[in-house]
Formats: sequence, structure tokens, C-alpha cells
Amino acid sequence: MNSLINKHVSFVDLGIMDYPRAWDYQTRLFEDILLIKKNNRDKPASEQEPTPNYLLFCEHPHVYTLGKSGKEENLLMAPAALSTINATYHHINRGGDITYHGPGQLVAYPILDLENFFTDIHQYMRSLEEAVLQVLASYQLAGVRVPGMTGVWLPSPDRKICALGVKTSRWVTMHGLALNVHTDLSYFDHIIPCGIEDKAVTSLQQELGREVSMTEVKARLQKSFYSVFKMTA
Repeated sequence: MNSLINKHVSFVDLGIMDYPRAWDYQTRLFEDILLIKKNNRDKPASEQEPTPNYLLFCEHPHVYTLGKSGKEENLLMAPAALSTINATYHHINRGGDITYHGPGQLVAYPILDLENFFTDIHQYMRSLEEAVLQVLASYQLAGVRVPGMTGVWLPSPDRKICALGVKTSRWVTMHGLALNVHTDLSYFDHIIPCGIEDKAVTSLQQELGREVSMTEVKARLQKSFYSVFKMTA
């Protein structure tokens, strides 16, 4: 464990940002934390530097991303045709299969040194889900986990409202979760979301049958993150 545990998390709202820019941004933070940890190994405890943590929120223009274990055939359009729907496509270094990001979807990228919190990847994934479950509960929606799958769902029938995909190295995290707030769900028609063929997708707006404020959802998700992970601002 770190000699100096740091539960402070810097929150940054990136607004609407192209996927490659956001990926580069979180990668720089991720690599900076890894460098601090590497340098700490060569220092006495009294000289070690605490590692920082970040929580990034953003929305992306229409984009499909394929995780390192994903299957190309789960993109149902030819990549060259994506420009006709104003979308782009990127192979990325998170786990999981293909997913969609776009306006009206809240993406959260926790860049954390888990040695500041707990060293358990299973617990980390369940904690991400719990943060979203608390947001849904605040809207009187009973979200659930589906055995054997990641993410957050609404039941009967199961429909996915939040997807997860992460990368970790030496207990440092990047990538994260995507919560459909008032997303244009028709964009999911062009993929097999997360490689799962028999499940639907949904959004907060669709479930509530009314407009939902992205600003309000951001505030609630930030609050639940800090509560679940026992972070300090």
C-alpha cells in the first residue's frame, strides 16, 4: 500500500469532447500516476509522493468504441459508412466489446490509484455499478445487476442503461462507465451492444417518460461516486 494514502479526488467536467482528445487526456493522467508509483519504489517512505486521483465527466460526439477483446462483426455498419450518421469508430485499450457514446450520454472516467481505496478489481467494478444504482434509485428506478454481466440494467425484461469498460495497471484505473441519460438510442441499432444479442438498451429519459437534466444527473452521479468510494473533494 502507499505510505501516504490519498482519498482526495479532483473532479473535472470536460463538457463535450471528441473521443480521441478525452482518451489522450485520461491517458496522460493515468501515466502520470504510474510514473509517481514507479518513482516511489526507489525512495524511502519519508520521501514518497502521494498519488493523485481524478474523476472526469464528459459527453462525446457520436462514436463507437471496440475494446481489446471485442469482435469487429459486432459493428453492423461498414466503418467507411459511419460518416453518413456523423459517427466515428475507434479500437481502444479497455476491456469489453463494442459500445456507443454520444450526446445525451454521461461518460465517467475515474482515474484512480486503487491503493488509495481498496485493491480489488471485482469490488471496483461493483462499486462503479453501485454509484449508478444510487442515481437510479434517486429517480425511483430499481436498477439491477445481471449475473455474469457487467453494467446496470432495468429488469423485466432486462434492458441496459449503463455500460462499463475499464483498464487497470498496477492498481491504477482508466476508462469507466457510460450512463444513458437522454441518448439517441437509435445509434445502438448499428451495433450488437457489448456483444450481447438478446438484450435491449434504455435511457433515464425513456424510463421516466420526461426530460431529464444532464446537469442534475451529473451532480447526483458525482455525489454517489464520492459516497461509494469514500472519496474527499
